Amino acid sequence: MADMIPLKYGNTNTFLINGLLVDTDYAGTLGAFYRAIKQRGIRVSDLKCVLATHYHPDHCGLIGELQRQGVRLVLMDVQADSIHFPDRIFQRDGIAYIPADQKEALLIPCADSRIFLQTLDIQGEIIPTPSHSGDSVSLILDSGDCFVGDLQRRAYDPGLADWKEMMKRHPKRIHYAHGPMEELRG
Repeated sequence: MADMIPLKYGNTNTFLINGLLVDTDYAGTLGAFYRAIKQRGIRVSDLKCVLATHYHPDHCGLIGELQRQGVRLVLMDVQADSIHFPDRIFQRDGIAYIPADQKEALLIPCADSRIFLQTLDIQGEIIPTPSHSGDSVSLILDSGDCFVGDLQRRAYDPGLADWKEMMKRHPKRIHYAHGPMEELRG
């Protein structure tokens, strides 16, 4: 079973799973990130890879800084065209930001995600869940833990197809980037 550590140091819930950091917060939160991992006894060298559930500024603001420290960016094939979406937003807002280095990213087709995750001793897969944004992905562990970023669950939502696909994998716990974990019954 994967070792999952929740980290909260800003507005976005992030998770460390066997060396894979799922999401980061906004640019400018690196100090708070360092404090959060130190409180958990984690060093930056314990981070092997980072995966953004999507490339909105509040999910990927630290990726470039972490890459400079040796953390490998995992870029899913459905995200390649969106990796620099936040660059212009941070520039517009005058926020110091180091863009993600796409050339140094490990580009992985979603179809091959299970094979990649096994190299981290994680049993699961990464699937496209584009109803929030075209580059959104969700990490679904065989244990039943699902990390869905900003994907919302409403019957009338255009994300219904994403949820139907996820439910085929029998999720038990949904971990949202902005909100509490949801335990599913049955």
